[in-house]
Amino acid sequence: MKVLVTGASGNVGSFVVKELLRMGEKVVTAGTDTKKLENMFGDKVNVVKFDFTEEMTFEDALNDVDRVFLMRPPHIGKPQDLYPFIDALKLFDIKLVSFLSLMGVENNTIPPHYKIEKYIEKVGIPYAHIRPGFFMQNLSGIHSIEIKEQDKIFIPAGKSKTSFIDAADIGLSIATLLHEFEIYKNTAHTITGPEALDYYQIAEILSKVTGRKITYSKPGYLKYRSYYIKERRLNKGFVNVTVALYFMTRMGTAKEVTDEFYKLTGKKPRTFEEFARENIEFFIKQK
Repeated sequence: MKVLVTGASGNVGSFVVKELLRMGEKVVTAGTDTKKLENMFGDKVNVVKFDFTEEMTFEDALNDVDRVFLMRPPHIGKPQDLYPFIDALKLFDIKLVSFLSLMGVENNTIPPHYKIEKYIEKVGIPYAHIRPGFFMQNLSGIHSIEIKEQDKIFIPAGKSKTSFIDAADIGLSIATLLHEFEIYKNTAHTITGPEALDYYQIAEILSKVTGRKITYSKPGYLKYRSYYIKERRLNKGFVNVTVALYFMTRMGTAKEVTDEFYKLTGKKPRTFEEFARENIEFFIKQK
């Protein structure tokens, strides 16, 4: 039988596919852009057309599949939009679904991830929720523009600490859960990096790695929101979600450090300095 990976072209999904293949699993990648998936993975995987909002695509995606990595696409805001697919998992007798959730979501009913977790449990599908801390890729991705162009970290997180984790480590954790599905039925795992850092410390590490003086500008919520909507021209709804997440971060929700990654994989999670050195191209100035 095969493992279905939703969101396979994304940060985490691509690492899930890579690790499952390394473990010898047969993988089905599902998405709306099949060409992109074919270009990414070639003939190493099966590629199927799939859309959470089109129930006629479910059967092809779940054919010969007994385990699923489930990721909520960013454009799907309402948890109810995922319920028909979760219902389909029950019909296809899925042995384990691993859902990409959020650290601390068990105590926070506001994010959609909370309701999705609860719905999976209610339907009665064997599950292994993965609850990671903030991705290191947030800094090499969306927030790298200001680092490269202005030598500053422009994030409204105050003095709060965050236990950043590399998406590659998240991918390995999920692949482990799916590969050893009998062991991890009906479990939840909060995975983090090895240390909690504030953004002043992140700036110091980036300064050390790049050889430039990187500073943390610590903007307020309104200044950050205005800049990202008006200057960066990002979607208002998306920016509002990031503001809410950084608000929660200031409340101390992102600072927990766990040893769950080591328990799952037998490996130590990557440090932010290791990540920055391996991904330095995202932080150096463009010539």
